[in-house]
Amino acid sequence: MFEGAIRTWGVTAQVTMVFEEMSELQKELCKQLRGGCVVDHIAEEIADVEIMLDQMKILYNIQDDVSEQRKKKVERLLRRLGMDK
Repeated sequence: MFEGAIRTWGVTAQVTMVFEEMSELQKELCKQLRGGCVVDHIAEEIADVEIMLDQMKILYNIQDDVSEQRKKKVERLLRRLGMDK
């Protein structure tokens, strides 16, 4: 499915869409900090960003690399929080 989106709209369009979706999430989070956002909107924008990030992992063939980096960063966070025991 995600490969189909990349084939249909092309690399440039999908990379641009990542920027747009991240911007929309940023906008909703800023609204929330000002007290004017509906949490459902944040959930919708997070879903959109996650979909686009899944496409980027496929596009750059980095699924395993991202998984490994995430694991390392979570472990580092646990150490910093003193929860690595």
